[in-house]
Amino acid sequence: MKLNKQTLAQASKQATLPTYDRTALLPGIVHLGLGAFHRAHQAVYTDTVLAEGDLRWGIVGVSLRSPDTRDALAPQDNLYTLGIRGEGEQLRIIGSITDTLVAPESPAAVLAAMSHPHCHIVSLTVTEKGYCHDPATNTLRFDHPDIVHDLAHVDAPHSAIGFIVRALEKRRDAGLPPFTVLSCDNLPSNGNTSRALVLAFAERVDTELSKWISQHGAFPNSMVDRIVPKTTDEDRTAIAARLTVDDAWPVVTEPFSQWVIEDRFAGPRPAWEQAGATMVDEAEPYEHAKLRMLNGSHSSLAYLGSLAGYVTVDQAIRDDGLRGFIERMMTEEIAPTLQRPGLDDYRDELVARFRNPALKHRLQQIAMDGSQKLPQRLLGTIRARLDAGLPCERLCFAVAGWMRYLRAEDEAGRAYPISDPLADTLQAAAGITDISQRVDALLAIEAVFGNDLAMRIEFVSVVKGFLRRIEEEGVLQALSKIRGR
Repeated sequence: MKLNKQTLAQASKQATLPTYDRTALLPGIVHLGLGAFHRAHQAVYTDTVLAEGDLRWGIVGVSLRSPDTRDALAPQDNLYTLGIRGEGEQLRIIGSITDTLVAPESPAAVLAAMSHPHCHIVSLTVTEKGYCHDPATNTLRFDHPDIVHDLAHVDAPHSAIGFIVRALEKRRDAGLPPFTVLSCDNLPSNGNTSRALVLAFAERVDTELSKWISQHGAFPNSMVDRIVPKTTDEDRTAIAARLTVDDAWPVVTEPFSQWVIEDRFAGPRPAWEQAGATMVDEAEPYEHAKLRMLNGSHSSLAYLGSLAGYVTVDQAIRDDGLRGFIERMMTEEIAPTLQRPGLDDYRDELVARFRNPALKHRLQQIAMDGSQKLPQRLLGTIRARLDAGLPCERLCFAVAGWMRYLRAEDEAGRAYPISDPLADTLQAAAGITDISQRVDALLAIEAVFGNDLAMRIEFVSVVKGFLRRIEEEGVLQALSKIRGR
């Protein structure tokens, strides 16, 4: 028996259900990138708002690549289970998604949803690589295959940027106001970045359109925080056993959730603050703290822990050496670059969240797309430390760990895939035998390191020394020798 509106009564024995009339929902939000994170985060906040009686905010979910999510959710009337795992597990059926579209199958349907008068917000979780930009400079890559395609085929875009610009053009031509573009991805100043990329694309399409978007559009910055592992077959089986109905694509997550949003919208918005979101004038202090403390530590743990043979975050953080390394990196090197209050408590909270054994968050999931993640998660902090004349040994050790990780096998010789848009380029450089030449080759990849870090001898020499130690001694032995450990 499958989860759907007919079987909700059966599911209610173990799960909390939507309390609103789903047939009355209006399609107020179009979300690009219908993955697990959105369904465990923004869709949950919106589900709570709908329960308060404001039914203008149904979500049309869009998969930009694969039909898998649509194929799983559509037969379930777009209902799915949220499993919140801490000491126990709470189940909640989420009903805020009203429709699921697959962009490659029908770009016209996606554009119609985005240009509909009821749509006021287009939100995004397309991952860093989905912005088709250069992470080192935050500029649009006009040579990116999707951008090249979208400029030539405006009514059948591939990229999120292409869809946004074409939909905004259709709204302008129809006399409608623009929607708010709300990025929920881990990018520095994600709203400002989205705005710059959209305007750059629009300028190539129509200068007057770019001016209209600039004058009337809105791109608030936001910070999202919740750990959401990839759903496994084991998760599906366990949740189905509790519900006594089958859910093809539940999501599991931790109890913690945070959403900080700049209150700058082009039109109406849901009262997300009623669901626990924090509306602010300036999101940057929260955003920097999350990117550098949580995401920077997560990536460091993923590369170093994988090399040591660990599989999940909780396994890695329970290693005394890795935990001590991460705690001191956050305290001594990352926190001094931040302005958010309460950083000691935030650090302790993060370590406690990492230790949650119920999530089984795989290190390989976090390690994906390192070329897109390192610039904001680690390299921004390194630049801030170098510019202030301060040491950044642990951050450099993490970068060296990533360089060793690119060899695609751990220290026991177990192979793993390198999942990254620049995988071929990275692995060609990582295959250089001489360590000094290998580091130079990797630092020469400007899409990751820009054109400045390769010139910072105080950075280059430390990374080379640490990579040599990791290669010769192993990652755990090498990190045990970092000064002041």
